[in-house]
Amino acid sequence: MSEINSRRPLAVFDIDNTLSDTDHRQHFLERRPRDWEGFFGAAPSDPPLARGIALAVASAADCEVVYLTGRPERCRADTAEWLTRHGLPEGRLLMRGNQDRRPARTTKLEVLKRISRGREVRMLVDDDELVCEAARAAGFRVVLADWAADAPELKTAQEGEGRT
Repeated sequence: MSEINSRRPLAVFDIDNTLSDTDHRQHFLERRPRDWEGFFGAAPSDPPLARGIALAVASAADCEVVYLTGRPERCRADTAEWLTRHGLPEGRLLMRGNQDRRPARTTKLEVLKRISRGREVRMLVDDDELVCEAARAAGFRVVLADWAADAPELKTAQEGEGRT
């Protein structure tokens, strides 16, 4: 990975339903109990979401791109490979701890506040409305990624189970 220029602003991107289309693996979350291993195991097959990819690529022209996902750390290798395979810019990949079950709006806002110390966060791009609302309330510029298919089970899991 190239040396990071600490003067460049940050463009922070979620992955699931922002850059990658999770529609094909929603069925794993519709079961009870939810099949998290199946859900995350199918992530390498996610098709890219063109609007999210284009925004990330364009942002890299004047920002350092950071990927902030609710995926657990155990998914790092698959996630990094997916980002590379789909031509996304180099960037730090910040993931949830394997046992962290807090809501996405809590974990992501905590990370945003940490990485913004001494750095401008130009924007956060995320599909989770509650994450966007919390980030906006904390003073961050937010772009709601509304270009993926609606995923009610994923949204419930993000908030209720802190899994993604």
